[in-house]
Amino acid sequence: MTAKNAFYAQSGGVTAVINASACGVIEAVRRHPGRIANVYAGRNGIIGALTEDLIDTNQESDVDIAALRHTPSGAFGSCRYKLKGLDANKREYERLIEVFKAHNIGYFFYNGGGDSADTCFKVSQLSETMGYPVQAIHVPKTVDNDLPITDNCPGFGSVAKYIATSTLEASFDVHSMAKTSTKIFVIEVMGRHAGWIAAAGALVADHNIPVITLFPEIKFDQDAFLKAVKNNVENYGYSTVVVSEGCRRPNGKFLAEQGLKDAFGHAQLGGAAPVVANMIKQALGYKYHWAVADYLQRAARHLASKTDVDQAYAVGQKAVELALAGHNSVMPTVVRTSSRPYIWEIGHAPLSQVANVEKFMPRDFITSDGYGITNLCREYLYPLIEGEDYPPFERGMPKYTTLKNIAVPRKLEEFSL
Repeated sequence: MTAKNAFYAQSGGVTAVINASACGVIEAVRRHPGRIANVYAGRNGIIGALTEDLIDTNQESDVDIAALRHTPSGAFGSCRYKLKGLDANKREYERLIEVFKAHNIGYFFYNGGGDSADTCFKVSQLSETMGYPVQAIHVPKTVDNDLPITDNCPGFGSVAKYIATSTLEASFDVHSMAKTSTKIFVIEVMGRHAGWIAAAGALVADHNIPVITLFPEIKFDQDAFLKAVKNNVENYGYSTVVVSEGCRRPNGKFLAEQGLKDAFGHAQLGGAAPVVANMIKQALGYKYHWAVADYLQRAARHLASKTDVDQAYAVGQKAVELALAGHNSVMPTVVRTSSRPYIWEIGHAPLSQVANVEKFMPRDFITSDGYGITNLCREYLYPLIEGEDYPPFERGMPKYTTLKNIAVPRKLEEFSL
């Protein structure tokens, strides 16, 4: 019987280590040539499957595939495109089956976050609902760290390391200038509904930095916040503020809400840092600087966590092993067996329990005043940011790889999205 091919794609916001998962998938497949013939990567996520825009990864050398492990961003292109339900858009599912049949695809590996888990879950049902046999495995990825069941999400450890480090360095800077100049530094981090990344910024408190953290899980109280800022400045001469993009007012509205929607129908955010900084200026008169970490935090492969890189690779490898063992509609998970010393292993969970479920910061990870993290949270975070896994450098710059991304010849008529 001819070995079937696998489809692999990246979805949603990319990370510093998502390519390490791609490396894990492709290298695992290459170790089983008799079981899986080839990996066809979707150019720009699920869009590549729908438009039959497939990349032949067999055209890439072992050296270049290995180099993905230390290269940031999405090597094959990502997308924000969510499949509707079968009843709402049967046409797209019929097209997927058409493409899969044309290219002998029997395995589907989708590398992404919560919305991607939903897409993968829907694809996993094709065998039952439309009679086409395909094994769909979700490869977890999200800097937001909000996927359920898994202890943590690949991509989070590196963004947490970058934010903790950058907040520390900027805080040292403002401390040195506070006597006659800047007294407030505000950094805005990602996290629409969950404050995991903001919590990483709060780790600077362990370096005697006066820091106030604004979590999505805690309703924003302007008067209490301004009182806390004033207290820090009066006692320390300055204050750092870490604000999650998802910080909300008591009425539920985002501080940073712009009235726009993204491709998934979520509120388009951006601008919590200047909102908070101007609030402080108007009420207290302190000079400030603010920054939005934005793409920098999720692209910073030069400061990736070794733990994160290892786990990102491991879930990609495990996805292939699960498929070869006959599994469908599952996601590899990180299982923490000990925090001191930190020990982890890879397990798996059914996608029915993952899709459309968000994991928030537990209340006992946040201090009673709502502005800091507890020791329980510290015990959770520190192992995830430990270890360095620097990319190779050449002439002072990181040496990242760019794949050839040669297209698989099309066999079908064009398809409009």
